[in-house]
Amino acid sequence: MIPKVNEFFFPSVAGDYYEIMAMQARIVIMFLIGLEMDFPYLIRNLRPVSIIAGSSCLMCTFFAIAMTSFIYDVTDSHDHAVIMGTIITVVLANTSSPIVVRLAADLKISTSDVGRMAISSSLLGDFYAVILLVIVTASRKHYSGMRWVLLGILYFIIVIAVIILNAHLAKWLNRRNRNQKYLRNTEVLCLLAIVFVTATGLETMGFSSIVACFLIGLMFPRGGKATRTLLIKLTYAVHNFILPVYFGYSGFRADLTSIDSLAKFFVVFVVILLSFGGKITGTLAACSHLKIPLNEGVLIAFLMNLKGHVDILTIGIAAQDRKANPLFCNLMISAIVLNSLIWGLIITFMVRRESDILGYRHIAFESQSPDSELRLLTCVHGPRSVGTMVGLIAASKSSESIPVAAHLMHLIELPEKTNTNLMYHQKEIDEISDDDEYGGNDVVEINEAVDIFTAETGIMIHQVKVVSPLVSMYSDVCEWAEDTRASIIILPFHKYQRIDGKLESGKEGLRTTNQKILRHAPCSVAILVDRGLTAGASHVSGSESLQHVATLFFGGPDDREALGFSKRLGMHHHINLTIIRFLPTPARRELVGVNFDTKEKDILMAIPDSENDADAGVLTDFYNRYVTSGRIGYVEKYVENGAETASALRDMADMYAMFIVGKGGRAQSPPTIGLSDWEECPELGTVGDFLASPEFDLSGSVLVVQQFRPSKSEKNDP
Repeated sequence: MIPKVNEFFFPSVAGDYYEIMAMQARIVIMFLIGLEMDFPYLIRNLRPVSIIAGSSCLMCTFFAIAMTSFIYDVTDSHDHAVIMGTIITVVLANTSSPIVVRLAADLKISTSDVGRMAISSSLLGDFYAVILLVIVTASRKHYSGMRWVLLGILYFIIVIAVIILNAHLAKWLNRRNRNQKYLRNTEVLCLLAIVFVTATGLETMGFSSIVACFLIGLMFPRGGKATRTLLIKLTYAVHNFILPVYFGYSGFRADLTSIDSLAKFFVVFVVILLSFGGKITGTLAACSHLKIPLNEGVLIAFLMNLKGHVDILTIGIAAQDRKANPLFCNLMISAIVLNSLIWGLIITFMVRRESDILGYRHIAFESQSPDSELRLLTCVHGPRSVGTMVGLIAASKSSESIPVAAHLMHLIELPEKTNTNLMYHQKEIDEISDDDEYGGNDVVEINEAVDIFTAETGIMIHQVKVVSPLVSMYSDVCEWAEDTRASIIILPFHKYQRIDGKLESGKEGLRTTNQKILRHAPCSVAILVDRGLTAGASHVSGSESLQHVATLFFGGPDDREALGFSKRLGMHHHINLTIIRFLPTPARRELVGVNFDTKEKDILMAIPDSENDADAGVLTDFYNRYVTSGRIGYVEKYVENGAETASALRDMADMYAMFIVGKGGRAQSPPTIGLSDWEECPELGTVGDFLASPEFDLSGSVLVVQQFRPSKSEKNDP
């Protein structure tokens, strides 16, 4: 470091002040990481995450033991060799979880399996480094072994007590601010004060507060105004100010001028090389055991090699306590900073180069297992359709063991007089108030509905508010769907139901937005025609009533996608799903009731056209898996033309709470001929438009599904 710069930024009298500020920054950073952490994912994947983190840390420990004596001699150290070996182990084995979290978010892989695996593994690597940090700091206070054990027990008692206190306090604050958008600033300050006081007390006891702050944030009650306000208040400040300043401060501490000889340069080179070697060897061995692809394993290993958190803290404490000489500390900090700079650039290059493999790739519902993770992006323009939307989310979670990542996006039109495109994510101080210009009281009603739903079902819904002109709103929705790797986007129909039961058109711009999303979406899209009667009843998770849902199958990719999505609903114990398949008959219409004795060859013979071979395969597999077991009903209706199809649909209008149907993509067939003569909304498809038409007296909602349609450039990609 340049001497004058060093004197300006690090005067001798400011050392303690900087350390206190760094500690406060660590507290906020780790609390926010815990608050943002996908805890259910960590629990589901604890075994593979532990194997990856444990294997990489173990290899780094072996390498640290092997090189300790060499570094001890080169740096001419006269300190305790065990302490130096422990510090080297921390330097090699530590993974900076804040840097991994931030880099994964910037590269848009934080929601991918690779990104989430790397983030979770880095946190466990941090825990290992913190345990070694305790060994380094143990001699600060000359306590006996039993005293340390008792203090350790007290440490966990304090953390558990704070977690319980936060749980009750958050619930009380949520009830107290029932009619408010967010908590008041004083209430937020009280919540943060509890964290700061606890962390400072643990630091005074001689322990690092890193793990405690993470656990307090991780176990903070999800959902409600307390969590929502904390995320809004902290995310912007931490990601855009605290995190850069904290790691900038760490980088400034690297004195590269200390590398003034070939031997010292060789020490830094060996530390960087062995750090990478330990991470890549251990991680790839673990990934090979877990059957993780090689390219993903390499990326995880590179992410696990990012440093600059617990390791720098450990070196700083050792330097203050004179457990290591200044030359050794300077060389280690230089190695840490150079390591993160080098591998950060390599990771960025690798992710962009492998974007086709590591990027978002949609998997159709017809190919998905109903036990796989479901990622939903639901959109609302106001509180009217929130009830049905969250009910549909609950119905899609067929059992408690199936993970659901649900996002609710509140779409708000930006007034024409404002020429800015505001993506609402964080606002400062007075900007967050009940007089907020965008959203008005709708935000309060939506938040309240989501909070009640989360409390009743335990399903966490991530909320986001988008404020943009209607002409470009579709791009925000599509970008968010790609960032969150959504399986399907569910949009509200531009018409809403009046008190008399008729559908009334909203703004024409809403319809245009839906049409643009259908064209540009990176995943499947569904439009929900909300009749209103299912809004309350669709909270099936908290109701003992049985909901009847029908999936109409005419053939084609969209109908197959609707069938794939509906099988998730069919697994729900409060939903009675019936698949109604329409088939042409040459002479007359014949109704075939539920027939569980239909054989596989009968279904195959019903589709003689080679165009529908995919339909035959999907239906055969669906029938054998779900219909023969009696979990889902199956009905075949033979019709001669569209008029008979319309008549059959009218007969079943009052039998089901919801109809699910594909938008189109099917070849023209007798069951749909004539239905499109008076088509009003092409975005719903032939059948969906008929079900939503004013002439059709239907009491249930309608969900029209369109399968993802890749662009021509995507089709031509090898």
